Amino acid sequence: MNDTATRQLMRAMFDAAVAAAQPALCVPRHLPAPPKGRLVVIGAGKASAAMARAVEDHWQGPLSGLVVTRYGYAVPCRRIEIVEAAHPVPDAAGELAARRMLRQVEGLTADDLVLCLISGGGSSLMPLALPGLTLADKQALNRALLASGAPISEMNCVRRHLSAIKGGRLAAACRPARVVNLLLSDVPGDDPVDIASGPTVADPSTCGDALEILRRHGIDIPPRALALLESGEGETLKPGDPRLPEIETRFVATPQMALEAAAEVARAAGLRPFILGDAIEGEARDVARTLAGIALQVARRGQPVAAPCVLLSGGETTVTVRGRGRGGRNVEFLLALGIALDGEAGIHAIAGDTDGVDGQEEIAGALLAPDTLARAWAAGMKPRERLDDNDGHGFFEALGDAVVTGPTLTNVNDFRAIVIAGRNPAADASDRASRRN
Repeated sequence: MNDTATRQLMRAMFDAAVAAAQPALCVPRHLPAPPKGRLVVIGAGKASAAMARAVEDHWQGPLSGLVVTRYGYAVPCRRIEIVEAAHPVPDAAGELAARRMLRQVEGLTADDLVLCLISGGGSSLMPLALPGLTLADKQALNRALLASGAPISEMNCVRRHLSAIKGGRLAAACRPARVVNLLLSDVPGDDPVDIASGPTVADPSTCGDALEILRRHGIDIPPRALALLESGEGETLKPGDPRLPEIETRFVATPQMALEAAAEVARAAGLRPFILGDAIEGEARDVARTLAGIALQVARRGQPVAAPCVLLSGGETTVTVRGRGRGGRNVEFLLALGIALDGEAGIHAIAGDTDGVDGQEEIAGALLAPDTLARAWAAGMKPRERLDDNDGHGFFEALGDAVVTGPTLTNVNDFRAIVIAGRNPAADASDRASRRN
């Protein structure tokens, strides 16, 4: 398989992963039976508008509702109002949408049903703070969390305990109506409490857990926010809390489903897929060094799987931003992977966020080839300096290797594929000689 064919295959695997999580495909089969009373649809996340459209297209009875999605991710709906707001740093539109969502579920009865459509990004899109905190406080907190290197589960733990809608509070507002959650997971481990910070599920974590996370990562927060956590006023609703209604949670799409769809594309191309895991976390550059070691073991020794093959993985890495670059965990992973592989022949890779946005950039990710470092040096770029500056986006854009999808209307976290071709002893010997020279 030549380089062009390999690039096409990697993009096809990424596209298959995204397609497997499209709400139009995965939402309809999870719809509940009609209630005796009203159906109210609420939700938040990058995929929530597309999920709402899928509900409308397949629901036979009356319904109404409101969902909030990221700017540029709206999908036209007839009966469910779609609101756009900012992500990953929240804005006033998201705050207003959260207030209106709470009003949508006021005065319901036990015969009514609330269908909650939740996907990744929902936490930033519903920035309704506890009394005493402002939107500016929430914005500053989000920026600090995003730059801290904390995993998503820890970031959302802090967010839940400073929110007036997350951590089960939205579910409590629905009582006595029944709540059915349709979740499109973007978090490692698919824990419902971490998807959009769990607005409609009970939360076992505590204010003490949130404080410990802030202290461990050295994150400063406003004095009033600190007081809310230290006093326990920010405590969320725990499992068994009598204020919670009857809640049923259904997963409509997960990172594992996306990886399995990509694996089918690899098999059709004659490559053996090897799924390493759907919940891999850690600093992007650390994960890159680990996966580079596995890839080299496969390429040089045929262990734990023989080439030609593809190593697939998902999850969510983190980037502790110390440089002046734009971050982006997938491009940071790829740049660190390329440095660790050092131009090893026959190894290509792709990494991208399935929502089409890597970090705060309208770029999904990038492609890596054996000649990436050589092309960078020829263009006057120093890969290690770019990595130290957290400038993966600038690096791959300059090489023409960025992957741009536009809004994908779904989100099942990061996708990584490392394609390893079979060994060519003559080519390997030539490559080693060229490196020595």
